[in-house]
Amino acid sequence: MEKHSILNDIDLNSKEEIFSDLLKNKNVRIERIVSTGQTSPKDFWYDQDENEFVLLLEGEAILEFKEEDKVKEVKLNKNDYIDIKAHVKHRVKYTDTNNPTIWLAVFY
Repeated sequence: MEKHSILNDIDLNSKEEIFSDLLKNKNVRIERIVSTGQTSPKDFWYDQDENEFVLLLEGEAILEFKEEDKVKEVKLNKNDYIDIKAHVKHRVKYTDTNNPTIWLAVFY
């Protein structure tokens, strides 16, 4: 059994968003995401088959949720979390460009 730190080995100079699986099996996937200003492409919406619990460990972000013709924004700060149910259309509108935004995402 090995111990790990979720905040270790983060490339703060990456121009790309970094996705790292921390645990994955047939029932659950736990992923660390590091964003440095990245957002979802214009007019792109996630529509996932699984639920996603998201905890913001560092930084800040704005998520958008689409329900019919309405778009709702939710701002997340460090230590905020949200549980996104399957097939709820959502996207990342903003992540901090000055400091990394570190997400813990649990797909179930």
